[in-house]
Amino acid sequence: MDYHNPVLLKETVDGLNIQEDGVYVDVTFGGGGHSKEILKRLGTKGKLFAFDQDADALENTIHDDRFTLIHENFRYIKRFLRFYGVKEVDGILADFGVSSHQFDVAERGFSTRFEADLDMRMNQSSSLSAYHVVNEYDEEQLKNVLLQYGELRAAPAMASLIVASRAVEPIKTSEQLKRVLKKFLPPKHENKVLAQIYQAIRIEVNQEIEALKELLLQTPDLLKPGGRLSVISYHSLEDRLVKRFIRNGLFEGEPERDVFGHFEVPLKKVGGLIVPSKEEIKINNRARSAKLRVAEKL
Repeated sequence: MDYHNPVLLKETVDGLNIQEDGVYVDVTFGGGGHSKEILKRLGTKGKLFAFDQDADALENTIHDDRFTLIHENFRYIKRFLRFYGVKEVDGILADFGVSSHQFDVAERGFSTRFEADLDMRMNQSSSLSAYHVVNEYDEEQLKNVLLQYGELRAAPAMASLIVASRAVEPIKTSEQLKRVLKKFLPPKHENKVLAQIYQAIRIEVNQEIEALKELLLQTPDLLKPGGRLSVISYHSLEDRLVKRFIRNGLFEGEPERDVFGHFEVPLKKVGGLIVPSKEEIKINNRARSAKLRVAEKL
């Protein structure tokens, strides 16, 4: 199955500073590209656990005694690793991008390119879909989703129009949603605005921000001292949370300081922000917004 070209493959795995006999976790398995690279660098006693909530990803499982694929959301990382008797690991890798496979399979409803039912679920057994968000959220909830996760200034007017339109008939497909919001889609910027609308609904459907926060909050307990966290984000909402958590151990506000103005954080950043090269973006256009940050447990 053609799944996903891993973005910043070498840089992300380099960031883990792999120890041959270490235990690692790839929380966003997808097509298995990052996992295969980690396994190449592990010795015979090394272990790799991977998480993916998308049933399609299970078809990409790697047949290797050192590898275990867990069909769950990574927000439950601690609970499921404990089930396998693992309390501490040497490194955690996360690539928060939607996989190329999810974008390219029309009926999943992730892409603005296809006519499809409003779905966008990464976990196909989840009860919350894009249809539910668009047709059942009240106007205030819709406005907040579009404003917070899509950073759309026209969010209040968009939400009002969606609510008025669905009162006439339910909005079932991506084409219907486009027609309803047509006046907000200027020809020159149609794809950009549509991408923001889709991003907002997708983040809400999959509770992506909550899952990201839950994952990050568990990493200090899971990582051994000297263990690494290597994270790729694709939009400013995610990157801001990752950056703040590494810097302050918090998502907002400032940490408590002692009388000398010092404060303790569980992680320290390793190196600076890493972005894809022009060559990588030319080969894989979806890499253009990727940002990699690496941190180490103190």
